[in-house]
Amino acid sequence: MNTVKITRDNFEKEVLHSDTPVLLDFWANWCGPCKMLSPTVDEIALEVNDVIKVCKVNIDEEPELASAFHIMSIPTLAVFKNGKVINSSVGVKPKNEILRMLEVK
Repeated sequence: MNTVKITRDNFEKEVLHSDTPVLLDFWANWCGPCKMLSPTVDEIALEVNDVIKVCKVNIDEEPELASAFHIMSIPTLAVFKNGKVINSSVGVKPKNEILRMLEVK
């Protein structure tokens, strides 16, 4: 499974009401660090698709979502479980750190 593109129309269904934990990547086309992180997020999506849903939201296309979660810097990764943010990080992180974020209890 690849990443799921998140919009305000599918956010509630895909993220808040997901049966599995969700890794949500807040990014933008013009963001250099986002471009650096994107292949890692895509790789993780392929590896954990049976237990974690990996989603991306373009903050330029969905400013309401970025505002709702007080996204001040990108890339920002947020881990959702049962509709709540349980972990987050800002900036480019190595794959092993992102995987540690996903260790959902």
